Amino acid sequence: MEEPVHEKTRTDDDDNVALVLYGVDDLRMVPWEKPSPKPGEVLLRMQSVGICTSDVHFWTWGRIGDYVVTSPMVMGHEASGCVVAVGDGVKNLQVGDRVAVEPGVPCRHCNYCKQGRYNLCPDVKCCSCPPVHGSLTHYYCHDADFCYKLPNNIPYDHAALLEPLSVAVHACQRGGVCLGSKVLICGAGPIGLVCLLTAKACGAAHVIITDLMEQRLEVAMAMGADQVVKVDTKDTQKLANHIRDTMGDAPDVSIECTGVEASITTAIYATRSGGVVALIGLGAPMATVPIVNAVLREVDIRGVFRYHNCYPVAMEMLSSGSVPADKLDHMITHHYKLADSLEAFETAKTGRGGAIKVIIHCD
Repeated sequence: MEEPVHEKTRTDDDDNVALVLYGVDDLRMVPWEKPSPKPGEVLLRMQSVGICTSDVHFWTWGRIGDYVVTSPMVMGHEASGCVVAVGDGVKNLQVGDRVAVEPGVPCRHCNYCKQGRYNLCPDVKCCSCPPVHGSLTHYYCHDADFCYKLPNNIPYDHAALLEPLSVAVHACQRGGVCLGSKVLICGAGPIGLVCLLTAKACGAAHVIITDLMEQRLEVAMAMGADQVVKVDTKDTQKLANHIRDTMGDAPDVSIECTGVEASITTAIYATRSGGVVALIGLGAPMATVPIVNAVLREVDIRGVFRYHNCYPVAMEMLSSGSVPADKLDHMITHHYKLADSLEAFETAKTGRGGAIKVIIHCD
């Protein structure tokens, strides 16, 4: 997956281009060497790539936690494409197959990989996570094992969203969402919204979602939320009580998608005794939260890091209609061509025009 920087100085009809991050606030569309698949890889003609909050964060700050941009990096990891060439040894795909790309490729040999929890592999190489190049380009090579052939009823745009949908599948599994669950989701951004769809697909009886923005709460209602709560107070205990009153009960599972300290605190206070708080959002490295409250009420706090073995589940949920395609469309608010990627990133960063999920078309 990882390749040295191969910026080109001239172009022709079969040339490749890529959106490359050179440093903080330094995104450039540049000519890029067209790769060839190695053994076990496929060459993809990229189609749809979604902009993730992490992409914007790397662009704005140059780092997320210990992941620091120190050299030019191609952006993009929520991706779909079409196979145009296969490397030696590839048996599961052939030229012409439409695929969704799972961006993280683990070592396959460590104990975490052997136990099936390959998201915790210390040597995982993940697209657009420094220093690994991503998929916002015309042509891109990826391990065939982590490319999933799409059913005919999943279009490329929806296939790109299988990445955040897989995060939601993993979060609901970690939280134990099941038939009859009462679920609180903190944050109605892209991850919060796919968690809403996934919780419903898992049989949640009641899902309530919070956000600061009225427009996003309206989208959440259109996507099937039972109730919404606008965050309009800094008093986390008061907000937690309001959530419980609105729901008519305490949530069994709370899924926190913002990483904001106050939101984590609210989730802990709101969750029923013996319940689970699943943390997806990444905020400040340190946070002050009511840990004694969680301990005394046996509220489990569980981290959610990417996903493992979730792409097939997410794809089946979407293909079967358990996650309705028309509801997924509510969160895709903007479309751009690859040539207009800088404008696309600015839209995603500022949220202008009510942006929730911005899709870039690479074809």
